[in-house]
Amino acid sequence: MLTVGDKFPEFNLKATVSIESVEKAFMNIDNNTYAGKWLLVFFYPKDFTFVCPTEIKGFGDLNSQFADRDTQVLAASTDSEFVHLAWRRDHRDLKDLPFPMLADTAKRLTTALGILDEEEGVAKRATFLVDPNGVIQFAYVTAGSVGRNPQEVLRVLDALQTDELCPCNWKKGDDVLKVA
Repeated sequence: MLTVGDKFPEFNLKATVSIESVEKAFMNIDNNTYAGKWLLVFFYPKDFTFVCPTEIKGFGDLNSQFADRDTQVLAASTDSEFVHLAWRRDHRDLKDLPFPMLADTAKRLTTALGILDEEEGVAKRATFLVDPNGVIQFAYVTAGSVGRNPQEVLRVLDALQTDELCPCNWKKGDDVLKVA
């Protein structure tokens, strides 16, 4: 699995960005779409499941806070853009999702990142914070049965953006560590 300090792989994927109409629902997103921004890319195993929508909604609820930190949120799975669209239309918590859902149907990005569950053929529950230079600064994976804490990802982003030493449980506004 790629980790902190590794370059995030090149990608060009279809994404579901709207449920308004099929004509407006999709767009291609690649490494340059959000050039100069931080990226929060979180992968989940499958659409139409139980844990996944709770996380997606959780990240959606914090989207404006990520945007305030010049960070673009991207959800991703190995499902197609059409399955994403159907799920968003079907699930009340996903109808107003404020960020794109990437469709890694060829499994190239999940494979390049090392997060493809070979047995199931789906993405592992993985999270990456990528700096504006395309370098991974945070990576974490949980078991498929365990949902993530989007607030913790936001806390880590805040710490990374200080470019300082941040102690355990540091929160935005707290003192950072100073080397004597």
